[in-house]
Amino acid sequence: MSEIRFEVVGLGNAIVDVLSRTDDAFLESRGIARNVMTLIDEDRAHELTSAAVNPVFTSGGSGANTIAGLASFGASAAYIGKVAKDELGSQFTREMAATGVPFATKPLESGPATARSIIFVTDDGARSMNTFLGASVLFTRHDVDEETVKAGKILYLEGYLFDREEAKEAFVFASEVARAAGRKVALTLSDRFCVDRHRASFLQLVRNNVDIVFANEEELLSLYETEDFDTALAALQADTAIAAVTRSEKGSVVIGAGEPITVQAEPVAKVEDTTGAGDQYAAGFLFGMSRGLPLETCARLGHIAAAEVISHMGPRPEQSYKALAEKAGIHA
Repeated sequence: MSEIRFEVVGLGNAIVDVLSRTDDAFLESRGIARNVMTLIDEDRAHELTSAAVNPVFTSGGSGANTIAGLASFGASAAYIGKVAKDELGSQFTREMAATGVPFATKPLESGPATARSIIFVTDDGARSMNTFLGASVLFTRHDVDEETVKAGKILYLEGYLFDREEAKEAFVFASEVARAAGRKVALTLSDRFCVDRHRASFLQLVRNNVDIVFANEEELLSLYETEDFDTALAALQADTAIAAVTRSEKGSVVIGAGEPITVQAEPVAKVEDTTGAGDQYAAGFLFGMSRGLPLETCARLGHIAAAEVISHMGPRPEQSYKALAEKAGIHA
C-alpha cells in the first residue's frame, strides 16, 4: 500500500480565467449566452479576450479551484492537469505553486494554447463563461502520475475533462488506480450541458467507480432526466454512497447512509461574482471528509467557502478558509 501524502489529489482542466464586468447589452451585442458555459474555438477566445473591459487574468479551472480552496483550509493537496508551454501556462503553474500545491504535469510543447475561460460578470453576479479548452483536453492516461494518485486519500475528478475521448480514458484510468490503492474517488458533474453530453458515461462512473458525487440541482435533474428533485435525489442515493447537491441560496442536500440532510447556505452581504461557488463548496466538503468530520459539518464548511468566494471577483479564496472555519467554531 502506497503512503498517503495528500489528503486530496485533483485531476481536471487546467484553465486561466479572464474575468470582466459587463452588462446584458454587451452580452447581446457579442452574441454571448447569458449565465451558461459555452465552448468556443481559439479565434473566438482571442476575440472575446480583446473585447473584455479591464480584464483580470487568474488561474482557474473547476478542479484546480477546488484544490486551491483545500490548500486554504490547510489541507495537503496535489493537482494533475495539462497546460501549454506558453505565457498563460506559466502563469497557471506559478499560481498553483504559490498555493503550496504540487503541479508537475509536463506541458504541451506544440499545438493549441493553454485553455482559457473568458467570464463576463453582470451586476447580479451571473457569469457568462466562454471556454476555449485548448491544451487542457490534450490529456492522456500517460499524463496521469500513478504514484501521485495513489498518494492521495481522495481523488477528485472534474467532469469537464470528459470532452475528449483520450481525456475520458485518462479520467477512468485514474479512478481505477485510486480504487485499486484503496482510495476514495469523488466526482463533480461540473455543468448541466456537460451532463447532457456525457450522461451515460457519468452514470456508469457514479455506479461503478465513484464514492462521492458533487452536483448542483440542474445537473442532478439532467443526470436522471427528470424535473422532480426528490425523484432524482432518490436515484442518486441508490447509485452512490455519499453525495452533496447544492441549491444556491437554498443551501445543499447531503446524502449518506441515512435520511438526506439539508444544510442552510451561509449569509452573504452582497454577491459580487458566483464564479467558483460550486468549486469552493466542494473544497470545504472534501476537507471535512478528509478529516473524518460528520457530513453536516462537511457541508457547513462547503457553504463557508462558497460564501467567501462569491463575495468578491475571482474563483479562488481571498481570505483564509482555515481562519473562517475556526471563527465558525469548526476545528479540524
